[in-house]
Order: sequence, then C-alpha cells, then structure tokens
Amino acid sequence: MALNHFISYASSLLILAAMVAAASAKPEYEKPKLEKENLLSTIMGIQGLVYCKSGPKVTPLEGSVARITCEAVDEYGFQAAPITILSDATDERGYFLATLSPFEIQNKKKKLTQCKAFLELSPLDSCNVLTDANNGISGALLTAYQLLHEKNMKLFTVGPFVFTSESKPVDNGY
Repeated sequence: MALNHFISYASSLLILAAMVAAASAKPEYEKPKLEKENLLSTIMGIQGLVYCKSGPKVTPLEGSVARITCEAVDEYGFQAAPITILSDATDERGYFLATLSPFEIQNKKKKLTQCKAFLELSPLDSCNVLTDANNGISGALLTAYQLLHEKNMKLFTVGPFVFTSESKPVDNGY
C-alpha cells in the first residue's frame, strides 16, 4: 500500500513539475522589426508634376514621362550598373507616379545608393524642349520622403518639371 501511495505521489510531482515548467517557459515571439528594417522593405514611390510653358502660359502636360535612375552597389560593395525606371505617363493634371519594389532590387542583389528623377519625354512636338527647372535635366535628388504606412511606401516628391516650346540659343562666348 505504501508503494501505491509513493507511486501516486511521485507521478503527481512529475505532473506538477511539468506544468510548472510549461507555465514558466516563455513563448517565442518574433521580435518587432526596427523602423530602419521596415523602411528597407517598403516600396519606393516617386511623384511629381510636369508642365508645358509656352510664352507666359503654363499648363499641365498630359502624357509626359519622367525617368528615375538610381546608382547601385553589388552584394560586395562594388559599383554596379544603375537601375532605371520610367514613370507612367502623366495624367491630365500633369501628375506622374513611378514605383520601385524592394524585390526588384533584391533579385538583382543590389543596394541603391543615390536616386535622381529626370524629365524624359514630352508627347507634344510643340512643347518638347527640356528645361532644368527644379533639376529636370541635371536630376532632382531624392532625399526627403513621406512614409505612407497604409501603402507600405516611402513617397518622394520632385519637381514640378517643365518642358517649353522655345529653345534657348547656345552662348558660345561671341
């Protein structure tokens, strides 16, 4: 009889020890990503406006395209071929949006170092001369951005860029 009490007591202790161990074991949760890590996983969006300036009149230019070019380094830190994307054609208000997914860059095993936006194309023969207004020719550097948490996007704004109908004469110093 004493042996039965001992076995019952020992098995109760084992069950109790297992319960205490299970209760004290901390469940493993995924650590929250740091803000910097979250930024690296977001889509990069570039928005802007394009206008046509003909004399004193400035109007939105529908159908124009901007180009975004980003310098890059490879997985070993060496300079790699740049990544270039074109925006969708501007709407009737002259608005464009170009997006670049981090997966597009990761698949190429590259890291972006510096990005610029440029004027690329005008649909009008009567207004197709590039200007450097807001660095449309030399390239508007993408620096400050707005975080759109609901769209998981870093949104950069450039411009407005301007095409003109007038070409300026080149000064050769004469």
